[in-house]
Amino acid sequence: MVVMSPLMNQSVEHFIIILLKQGKIRTRCHFFYGLTEGGSIICFTRAAANVLFLESPAGVGFSYSNTTADYRTYGDSKTAEDNYVFLLNWLERFPEYKNRDFFISGESYAGHYVPQLAHNILFNNKKANKTIINLKGILIGNAAINSETDERGMYEYFATHALISQETWYAIQKYCDFLPNVTQIMELDPCGEYYVHAYLNREDVQEALHANVTKLDHDWEECSEVIHPWGDSPPTVLPLLQEFMSNGLRVWVYSGDTDGRLPVTSTQRSLSKMGLPTKSPWRPWFLGGEVGGYVQVYEGDLTFATVRGAGHKVPISRPGRALSLSSFTSLLVLYSHINRPSSA
Repeated sequence: MVVMSPLMNQSVEHFIIILLKQGKIRTRCHFFYGLTEGGSIICFTRAAANVLFLESPAGVGFSYSNTTADYRTYGDSKTAEDNYVFLLNWLERFPEYKNRDFFISGESYAGHYVPQLAHNILFNNKKANKTIINLKGILIGNAAINSETDERGMYEYFATHALISQETWYAIQKYCDFLPNVTQIMELDPCGEYYVHAYLNREDVQEALHANVTKLDHDWEECSEVIHPWGDSPPTVLPLLQEFMSNGLRVWVYSGDTDGRLPVTSTQRSLSKMGLPTKSPWRPWFLGGEVGGYVQVYEGDLTFATVRGAGHKVPISRPGRALSLSSFTSLLVLYSHINRPSSA
């Protein structure tokens, strides 16, 4: 299913696609950003950018495949290929957006999908020796980007926030193997927005969204039971981030600082693996006279920002602060406001 932002504005230069996803971290789970993770984004950024929401892979939300066998063959690679083909077809149907500055955004396991789609765009642009899609940057939040440090940082977060005992933390460090393909110690399933389930399964809502026109034989579910098993899932996407920076793309990574599944500690550990020199040191950013979070910029123009008081779904828990990050035009001038409170 595809949802376009209301009042798509042809005078706006920026065009953002937000990937709504199923992935390995939240097995068979899906966020409908327009109502949950991205509710603030769709409302706030349409004045600065045209926003396109894509449910991916087929089988997530209202999306579907005419070939049932597809649901048993999905993995990262096929998802990236399908997303790229979708974009090409969408831009053919709406050619007025072909030359717009294009950004890709997503959260959680979209830390895989976003870089993988961006890689496909760069690869095909170079192969054709022309700009097919005018990719300018990516934005990933509370993102799964490197399995070992993602997992290790999660338990470090538990220990430093009194969620497990120090004895348990010492035992985890001593006995647990965080390398890829090792069974996880625990699975967290925070799927709980039942009101979204009820809302999106109302016939009048589906009609308004032009969704479920084929009358699927299952409800819209936040955690899909349709897609299984999951195929390829690379343990890291850090080399893709390096590729984007070397090609002049802007890379933003953000973390809600109270998320326990892909916490700040995980993201910091993962980014440290890249060994990037600091361009602009750790410092607060402000919104409405209050600290909205902290930001650090690395050489190569990778920006890491935290959002104070936000969990795994930043726009739900801190919509005002999410606005500061979800507006790409705001990000470009963020650093002029870093050291002083702002009334904006």
